[in-house]
Amino acid sequence: MGSEDRCAELFSCTLCGDCCKGFGGTYLTEADIVAIARYIGVSTQRLKADYTCKSGQRRVIAQGDNGYCIFWDKVCTIHPVKPRMCRQWPFIPGVLVDVANWHAMAASCPGMNTDVPDRKITECVKRSLQT
Repeated sequence: MGSEDRCAELFSCTLCGDCCKGFGGTYLTEADIVAIARYIGVSTQRLKADYTCKSGQRRVIAQGDNGYCIFWDKVCTIHPVKPRMCRQWPFIPGVLVDVANWHAMAASCPGMNTDVPDRKITECVKRSLQT
């Protein structure tokens, strides 16, 4: 079994959308902004004005009245160009800071497996972030 196969057992997306709701925000890189604007056919200025807000000094995707990402409609409507932060989920740097973050996130993500040693979780997250 290859290392990717061993890491695949840690997460299998169920398309539930739970990671697309709640406070915290999805931070956008400049490349994310350009790609999403192009994908939905608006200028980057319009995207920023109509679909994002500021969190500190950084742009985040706005939330709809339902608490979900503004681009969530039973599925991710920008999936082909979803932000880097979304593409990484749940293999995020915060897990390397404290593996307890994996377990906390798994409490609201049915696709995450916690029945593996913490060492394996951190190894897989580290490997995923290097690619």
